[in-house]
Amino acid sequence: MGQPCTSQDSFPLEDSMPQGAASLESILCTEELQRRPFRAPDYEKENRALVTLAGAMADPRANILQTFADTILEVTDCDSSGLSLLTKDGGKRFYWPAIAGQWSPHVGGGTPRNFGPCGDVLDRDCTLLFRHFERRYPYLLPVSPAAEECLLVPFYVDGKAVGTIWAIMHSGRRKFDSEDDRLMSVLGKFASLAYQTVESIQDLKAQVAAREKAEAALRKRASGLEAQIHRLVDANIMGIFFWNFGGKIVEANDAFLRIAGYGREELVSGSVRWTDLTPPEWRALDERAIADLKETAEAQPYEKEFFRKDGTRVPVLIGSTLLEKNANEGVAFVVDLTEQKYAEEAFRNAQEELRNTQSQLAHANRVMTMGELAASVAHEVKQPLAAIVASGDSCTAWLENNPPNVEKALAAARRVIQAATQANDTVEHIRALFKKATSQPAPFDVNELVEKTVSLVNHEAQRKNIALSAELGAEIPAVTGDRVQLQQVILNLLMNSLESLNEVDSGPRRILVRTARSSGGEIVTSVEDTGPGVDPRHAERLFAPFFTTKPQGIGMGLSISRSIIEAHGGRLWAVKNQPRGAAFHFSLPPGTGVS
Repeated sequence: MGQPCTSQDSFPLEDSMPQGAASLESILCTEELQRRPFRAPDYEKENRALVTLAGAMADPRANILQTFADTILEVTDCDSSGLSLLTKDGGKRFYWPAIAGQWSPHVGGGTPRNFGPCGDVLDRDCTLLFRHFERRYPYLLPVSPAAEECLLVPFYVDGKAVGTIWAIMHSGRRKFDSEDDRLMSVLGKFASLAYQTVESIQDLKAQVAAREKAEAALRKRASGLEAQIHRLVDANIMGIFFWNFGGKIVEANDAFLRIAGYGREELVSGSVRWTDLTPPEWRALDERAIADLKETAEAQPYEKEFFRKDGTRVPVLIGSTLLEKNANEGVAFVVDLTEQKYAEEAFRNAQEELRNTQSQLAHANRVMTMGELAASVAHEVKQPLAAIVASGDSCTAWLENNPPNVEKALAAARRVIQAATQANDTVEHIRALFKKATSQPAPFDVNELVEKTVSLVNHEAQRKNIALSAELGAEIPAVTGDRVQLQQVILNLLMNSLESLNEVDSGPRRILVRTARSSGGEIVTSVEDTGPGVDPRHAERLFAPFFTTKPQGIGMGLSISRSIIEAHGGRLWAVKNQPRGAAFHFSLPPGTGVS
């Protein structure tokens, strides 16, 4: 486990950047981890991963580093994962002792220490997220498939960073987020303990080989599952106790004693039984686990609580196995979940706070935008009101005829009702945009939403002598979502285009809104203008909170818009328009709901 294996990948020991290579900052996007939508932790999946790693430690045939790479691949749902460790020749290179996923054929390869992504992580001693790192490190170009994104986390042994844990996406099917960073860091700490334990066992075996007398005794102790479990007991990585079906605790390690709050003598003397430690409401789970043990010799991990000696309760994850099939004794592995439960509660509160903050910012953004459109709003309401007055006058005139023309008066009255209904709908729609509480997710027609939003902005466009038009695709399926929030996105993009065209003195001044269905079935809405376009220097920060190029802007419109679209399961991006200007596109899956 400590030496690199043979591989076809052999990279030069470069220690400086080749001419023309991209800068480090241009391929880093670490700050995006915190901006991407929050993903609630799956602690059940995380706990299963910890039990899997613990099981690999107990199995002398297992490769703990490969098991760890496989675990990272599963919990992060990435395309490739692995570890990079410094070589033992003074740390001149990193080698890849374990890889899972699409890069597995490259196991045993590696990268230079002084010029590579792993070296950058160790130099900065923090998590880094790279995008297309081959642009800076050309020796990675032959490695296939190419990496779209790579998340690297430092790997520590005895408090010293000796390598990195990494996960790679080879396509854009998902992006890494802060939850991936947390998971890799947590599992990395456990893997570090496992790595040190296995290394210690290897050192112990070397000492045993040098001592013939001790060798026989140690070999006897090392035979069978019980000896492997005892090594785990002594490591105190997690709580472990030996038990029998009669309820007696035969032996326990220090970690379990700390969890239960008892002394060793109190437990092993038989005065306290393991069945007494379980509160009544959890005993059904224990009985089910006992049934599984008797049938299959092992019980899957499950959450429960223990009574501590002082009467308080401690949440735990517990898994058990029999020492031998059909035996009366077994061993249980116990993980204290107290800190995890605190973290879950804190995380829930921080979700909630983030949603409230985002809702308030979104509402403020809507109010500001509608304030800028005050003239257009007045125009939208004025049109049906004028129609009401005209139709009312006509109705009066037809009734005053001698004899009255009832048929034409009724027609005029119907036009009054129609115009009044239109005015009411317009006012209610504008009120919805001003309300703090957004509407509930519901199906709606995207083309209809675009038409109504364009009508709100049309008067402002005419006032500025800007041609505003829409090209709506045919047979666009309905979308299920928050209509108000999605209209806010379209409104934000239209207002940005209107402002950008203020800087255009010559040439066409046009804004085109399109809807279409992509080859993948997504509904794509685009806002294209003939303005000055996006400055390439600002492209990376375009959607960052509080970044703006407007003299009076607050820099939240595009950030809020991206958050809204991503919450609906879509994405928002910007490209250069042809022959000039900017084009903003956002896609939504048909029938989506708000997450």
